[in-house]
Amino acid sequence: MATAAQIVARRLHEAGCRHAFGIPGGEVLTMMAALQESGIEFVLVKHENTGGFMAEGTFHATGAPALLVSTIGPGITNAVNVIANAKQDRVPMIFLTGAFTEGESHSYTHQVMDQVALMKSVAKASFTLIDGAVDTIIDKAIAIATDARPGPVHIDVPTPLAGREQPDAPPVRRVRPAPSVPAAGPELAFARNLLGQAKRPVMIAGVEVLEHDAAETVASLARDFSIPVITTYKAKGVLPEDDPLALGGWGLSPLGDKHLMPLIETADLILLAGYDPIEMRSSWVAPWDPVKTPVIEFSATANTHYVHQASFSFVGDIGAGLRALRDGVIPGPVWSNGAVLETRKALAAAFPTDEAWGPAAICDEVNRLLPDHAMVSCDTGAHRILLNSVWKCAEPHTLIQSSAFGSMGCGMPLAAGVKLVDPDRPVVAFTGDAGLEMILGELATLRDRKLPLVIVVFVDASLTLIEMKQRATGMTNLGVDFEQTDFAAVARAMGGIGVDVDSRPGLADAVRDGLAAETFTVIAAHIPRGAYDGRF
Repeated sequence: MATAAQIVARRLHEAGCRHAFGIPGGEVLTMMAALQESGIEFVLVKHENTGGFMAEGTFHATGAPALLVSTIGPGITNAVNVIANAKQDRVPMIFLTGAFTEGESHSYTHQVMDQVALMKSVAKASFTLIDGAVDTIIDKAIAIATDARPGPVHIDVPTPLAGREQPDAPPVRRVRPAPSVPAAGPELAFARNLLGQAKRPVMIAGVEVLEHDAAETVASLARDFSIPVITTYKAKGVLPEDDPLALGGWGLSPLGDKHLMPLIETADLILLAGYDPIEMRSSWVAPWDPVKTPVIEFSATANTHYVHQASFSFVGDIGAGLRALRDGVIPGPVWSNGAVLETRKALAAAFPTDEAWGPAAICDEVNRLLPDHAMVSCDTGAHRILLNSVWKCAEPHTLIQSSAFGSMGCGMPLAAGVKLVDPDRPVVAFTGDAGLEMILGELATLRDRKLPLVIVVFVDASLTLIEMKQRATGMTNLGVDFEQTDFAAVARAMGGIGVDVDSRPGLADAVRDGLAAETFTVIAAHIPRGAYDGRF
């Protein structure tokens, strides 16, 4: 026999979870003990929101579902942001919360709220554990969290039930469907004919390429058929970005769109590979007419977003779909007008990295120093748009961020989660100064866990992206400027290393030292106000 908490913990361990993040509360102590007993280490954080981002970091490093634990009341409400982020950014996550029983909630009011109703508004699903169905509920939760469109699933664990023995649980019941291949028929035959006849094809690849482990399939298709590849931010590196066919990762830059949209408009075939437009700005709403330009879409789930439309939409495994598309098709000459090369040149000129000092120089210098397999995270703000425009990924899934929900305060904890489970991997977090100020308390978590993480802070004492929007619309500067924090001193006070830099050599030295250090390093990279003007 095993208790409800033990069954949940064992199922999560079988799913690959090895770390749970959160802050203890009396209502989750039994659950925490069961997790620890099953081999899942509990990691104390300073806030549930950042704990969720650390949990997401472990997912990016291991592929196992992220695991967050909170107590009732403020614990669960603190996590709303990161749960909403996990849903939009397609992060498989299990969120365990303490709960009162239904009977208790009718005669006790302190910290009582409808937690399931709250979570149903932001998660993929929300369950309450009940006697006799604990194994079924946790199996369902993991299956839903990791299915074709991954996301967060919440489970309320009533405190009295957590320690109650349950009937013997049967083996794990989670269906793992085989990769689906488009059915042979007239639509697939027509799509193959379009690929074979195309003279100006373009491919747009998104996050599902990573979820289906299809990066090599995308790269080989692009190279064999000489198809240029545009990616979303999450899919950067599915085709190494030094490849002549790689046009980089985009989503939020009007300047980037200025050079990409003409290429898309002249294409005679648009191939969508696992592309979810949730990462893109409004200029990517209905960016093509599938009546005028054939569009072939391969997606994990049916297109119900209506952000774009396709001529042919195949739902299933991305890699299997692309392989079926190219089967028997002979590559022909494409882009004889040299437009792909000209677009690459235009993008390089629009986003130069050869400045002596500034935000692009910071990105470029760190990019040069890190090996291809290093993991880099990026917070939300002006620096993120510029970094995605100039950062060159040699491998997929080496640049992580909140690119669908766009949450500030995610950069450092994402990187911390990666470093925790993959200590030998070089990991660097990029963040704006306002983003780091949101979560300064987690520097203590880095200290306590002895995580030698390198954090590069773009310091200009402004919410620059919003300030730029105010100026562009003629509005008054309001609520975007603040006093400059001495981040190097804060880092040292919190048990880490703090360095101020204002040059490429100084930054390079600080990064090298940080990668070799035994504790975390905060590098305050000082840039002038207006450094991002005209950059994206």
